[in-house]
Amino acid sequence: MAQLALRRKAMFSAAHAYWLPALSDEENRALFGKWASKWGHGHNYEVELTVAGTLDERSGMVVNITDVDKALKRALRPLRDKHLTYEVPYFAQNPPTTENIVRYIATAFRTEFTDPAATLTKLLVWETPTLSAFMDFQESDTMIALTRTLDFAAAHRLHAPGLSDSENLAVFGKCNNPHGHGHNYGVEVTVIGEPDPKTGMIVDLIALDRVLETEIMARYDHKHLNDDTDDFRESNPTSENLTLAIWRHLENKIPAPARLHKVVVRETDRNYFEYTGN
Repeated sequence: MAQLALRRKAMFSAAHAYWLPALSDEENRALFGKWASKWGHGHNYEVELTVAGTLDERSGMVVNITDVDKALKRALRPLRDKHLTYEVPYFAQNPPTTENIVRYIATAFRTEFTDPAATLTKLLVWETPTLSAFMDFQESDTMIALTRTLDFAAAHRLHAPGLSDSENLAVFGKCNNPHGHGHNYGVEVTVIGEPDPKTGMIVDLIALDRVLETEIMARYDHKHLNDDTDDFRESNPTSENLTLAIWRHLENKIPAPARLHKVVVRETDRNYFEYTGN
């Protein structure tokens, strides 16, 4: 029987510091760069978990949502309104990065959730609206993915070089307007890897941000895709082609040892396009 999945969200507030008490001030600054701080800062974290199983025909449910909520509440209780670095033993030796927080919550939830009818298949944590991490247990029990979200403003005209003017107008309608139109594009770039034991990160975030600034923002932000970029001088700047172009620009530039996992482009709130490579 096919599996059904249930997604459930929760929130908690906490502080954390990119600072290991066992290291010297100089060692911490070398390890965590501009984020190194003994005192730290805080976030409203958002958690989304997915459990999956087969339908119980008697109840009409995969699992009782109350049981999921209770297990998640118990898993999050040690983190709520705490300073993770100094009050949660796990983070005394494991930096409280988003990646390690995902790993902690996943382990805690699996311990608390004992219903054999369903299993945890994915867990996602947002630290901020532009930074999140997740584990997909259907793919791996160890790999963690990190998603960086950004947006840029650009114009484009949908006009395929291989079609006549009349054919372009028939296919693309008002989007074939000779002067183009514009969007606030949203982009999600997901990289995957295993957290470094010292930093707790799968990628140097400063280095990743530099790549995204160079390869996405500098290339597309406040540009006319047809006229201001080399990518679309000879091809149609659909969001499908834009997604593939961003993938090609990023694929070999992600700071090692992380690797590019997925690119998502949001053209509007109703149109999303994604690519995960070959």
